[in-house]
Amino acid sequence: MCLCEERLRRLRHRMKVYFDASRPDHQQLAKQEALRALWSATYPGQELHGLISEQWKEMGWQGRDPSTDFRGAGFISLENLLFFAKTFSISFQLLLKKQTGKRAAWEYPFAVAGVNITFMIMQMLDLDACKQIKYLHSVFEIVHPVDLHNVLYSEPVPHKTKPRTFVRAVFLQMLSENQWAFDLLYCVAFMVMDKQWLDRNATYMEFNDVLKSTRAQLEKELLMDDVLRIEDMPSYGLLC
Repeated sequence: MCLCEERLRRLRHRMKVYFDASRPDHQQLAKQEALRALWSATYPGQELHGLISEQWKEMGWQGRDPSTDFRGAGFISLENLLFFAKTFSISFQLLLKKQTGKRAAWEYPFAVAGVNITFMIMQMLDLDACKQIKYLHSVFEIVHPVDLHNVLYSEPVPHKTKPRTFVRAVFLQMLSENQWAFDLLYCVAFMVMDKQWLDRNATYMEFNDVLKSTRAQLEKELLMDDVLRIEDMPSYGLLC
């Protein structure tokens, strides 16, 4: 198994791990520790009173038990938030506290927005499409990532598969170079979403529209000729 395939297998496994705070088994205990780690990274020095607590609402969860909000995207959405908090702590805190730009009276809830971003990226990359993954391997055998934009307009691929197929192809190449490509893309996506939110003077009821425009921006940047890594995406510069 090549490195890219192994990393793809691990990533797909991460996407299938669910979170249930009520189960006491070993795996769930590890996930609970990750939840505590997220709290510590988000609010250093502030004691968490319990995995089920009113305190979680401060972070933008819908209720006292954040695990109920993970059910849509699974444990990977918690991992994404924790990666963001640890890797780009300044950007994470700015978004959490809504410290940039003119904000709406009814803002998006930070943590729940993060879960939605994870789910959006999973849909955009469609990494469980096994049949199309097989096609992508053949693309990689003959096409360098730089040429993917040109292939997009020259290969006889059905129209409905073009955007998703080639975005996925670019991402798989990035994943082969960096095992944290998905998590980095998540961080970029969160920054793009917040920028789009501010640019549109959006309110909570427009969140889905903002998420759609965020996805379109990510796809556009991933298909740029000179973007070979997540770090090459223009919007990566939004992170600090």
